[in-house]
Amino acid sequence: MLSIRNIVKQYAGHTALSDVSLEVKSGQIFGLLGPNGAGKTSLIRIITQITAPDSGEIYFNGEKLDQSHIDRMGYLPEERGLYKKMEIGEQMIYLARLKGLSRDEAIKRLKVWFQKLGMETWWKMKIEELSKGMQQKAQFVATVLHEPDLIILDEPFSGFDPVNAEIIKDEILELNRKGATILFSTHRMESVEELCDSIALIHKSRKILDGSVKGIRNSYRNGTYLVEYSGERIIFDGKQPFDLVEEMASDDDTHTLKIKLAGANSSNDVLQYIIPRARVNMLQELVPSMNEIFIENVNKIA
Repeated sequence: MLSIRNIVKQYAGHTALSDVSLEVKSGQIFGLLGPNGAGKTSLIRIITQITAPDSGEIYFNGEKLDQSHIDRMGYLPEERGLYKKMEIGEQMIYLARLKGLSRDEAIKRLKVWFQKLGMETWWKMKIEELSKGMQQKAQFVATVLHEPDLIILDEPFSGFDPVNAEIIKDEILELNRKGATILFSTHRMESVEELCDSIALIHKSRKILDGSVKGIRNSYRNGTYLVEYSGERIIFDGKQPFDLVEEMASDDDTHTLKIKLAGANSSNDVLQYIIPRARVNMLQELVPSMNEIFIENVNKIA
């Protein structure tokens, strides 16, 4: 869907993007991650042609990006941009017509979305009468109403309470199931775990990590496990196939350990060692979360 090649962008001596290249496959949910000021929004504004790169190229479905591709995108900016004094229904129709929908088709689709998101009574209301979360719902509808091929969401969950955040998350997944490619920027690492197929991490204008979420997490596996067993406390003699990192909890009969595999040993070797000595209740590998991976990589370039 998107091929981003060697993008460079500077503002008055400040480098916002430095030789950034990404590939976003059609049908993916792709997470664009990074601390504040990393360059994420600058890249989004170049994709949506609000600004232009100083150098580098972007291709949209194999075609060099140009103005003809704008109608095939939907963009929800972090800084919301609806007209505060305009009635919501008419504003949604106006924005839909800018994207090529007829008035009748816009009204038809709006009725479906308003019902789906509990907005039926909002038609005559004005944006300034809504809470931040309600405004966010309205802008989300404006973003997806024309059924774009590529949906770009910059911090889509900001301003939402947990219930409405879950509703929007489900709608994003449904749009993706129907074929839309989703590119979203977020600070919420739990959203990355739940939604994303692939991610790119940008920090200080450079891409420092990218790949599939599963592949990245697997690459950070380090043989650390949580073990819970019942019975007498095991006294380790140094011959066990793992290093004891921490005895995390214990009562009269149940004990919990954090361990790290030693050498070429496997989880099976751990079980073979413990089972003759105690009853194993749990053996769970501790794979770093995307939040932990994010922090580790950002701190490397502090």
